[in-house]
Amino acid sequence: MKSLDDWLRHLEGLHPRGQAGIELGLDRVLRVRAELATDLDCPVITVGGTNGKGSTCAYLENIIARAGYRVGCYASPHLLRYNERVRIGGKPVADEALCAAFERVEAARQKAGALALTYFEFGTLAAWEVFAKAGVEAAVLEVGLGGRLDAVNAWEPDISIVTTVALDHMEWLGPDRESIGFEKAGIFRTGKPAFCADPDPPQRLLDHAAAVGADLRLIGRDFGFERDRENRLQWRWWCRSGERVVRRSLAYPGLRGPTQLYNAAVALAALEALGGRLPVTMQAIRPGLIETELAGRFQVIPGKPAIVLDVGHNPQALRVLADNLGNMGFFDRTFAVVGMLADKDVAGALAPLAGRIDVWHVATLAGPRGTPAAHLAGIIAASHLGGEVVCHPDPCAAMRAAREHAGESDRIAVFGSFYTVAGAHEALRAKP
Repeated sequence: MKSLDDWLRHLEGLHPRGQAGIELGLDRVLRVRAELATDLDCPVITVGGTNGKGSTCAYLENIIARAGYRVGCYASPHLLRYNERVRIGGKPVADEALCAAFERVEAARQKAGALALTYFEFGTLAAWEVFAKAGVEAAVLEVGLGGRLDAVNAWEPDISIVTTVALDHMEWLGPDRESIGFEKAGIFRTGKPAFCADPDPPQRLLDHAAAVGADLRLIGRDFGFERDRENRLQWRWWCRSGERVVRRSLAYPGLRGPTQLYNAAVALAALEALGGRLPVTMQAIRPGLIETELAGRFQVIPGKPAIVLDVGHNPQALRVLADNLGNMGFFDRTFAVVGMLADKDVAGALAPLAGRIDVWHVATLAGPRGTPAAHLAGIIAASHLGGEVVCHPDPCAAMRAAREHAGESDRIAVFGSFYTVAGAHEALRAKP
């Protein structure tokens, strides 16, 4: 019997580029799904967007679980263990459940003509099998890349969410926000509620929603939030519901940063739209928002020096990180631990951090998509970002060096990729 590691090696071997393999299109997934013929009768919420989709999924997952429903959440990528991608009730599923699902998918893949599924496609099919076997009462699915041709889009959502539209994965999704917005709008469905939490949605996203007849609901028009100027511990959420406007005063979400209000607002608006099939009360919403945790989303590790972990890797995400760092208070020095993939806009992503970093500990990321540390160092120098630059063979070594040289009144910001944050986690778990 194969172990989970055995199965993951098998998944990597099915595609020429292994875990990094990207091949957009729904035909392969739909053919294997037809062989599986697995039904799941529950509300499905599909969440896409350039940034913020992981946080939005986490809010939905936590609130729905708090309301007493058995909720499945599929998200990617993972930080430390593959099991993090497939959660039930907020907890990663066991190896046994994943292995059984992988076995069923493999049998269906062979019946469909031994199709060369990508790592993500195989995993998406398996996640659905896990949820069906567990009989979840709600499913939250995070889009992997884009939307229209992403494997997650092979399932019919009851609610579709696009969090933000920014420049990322342009070699796959197009050269500008309009092209990317069209791809992300591909998860919208005729007659179904479709939400966009980007305050400046691309026209092609709006046009596609109209063309397919989706019930499009926009932040600032159909739902939104206001910061409470009198009580800094609270914010106000609002949403149009038929002829009335629903308003709630809420404590700030557990995830840090001003942009989290956009993610929380769209999650609550989606749940309001599902109220007929999946009612949730304020007794679930309040603790659900406050207690949501998600590793690597401006995650502050207690202690001295302060350590911030953030998986941000594109210009929009790192602008948010720069703002959040600016709101943290005074620190003598800021050390960066950064590694990035070569298919990212590295110079554009790092630009918001100009003048904010005293020492850059840059790391080489492994694999064909990894950027060598020396190349990162060259971009930092050419972009005049300031600060000393030190190169390391991997993120774990970079994190160890940063901790060794940072004082109690300093801070360390780790960012640039899930792989970078995972490497930092490895260093933090190691015994001194």
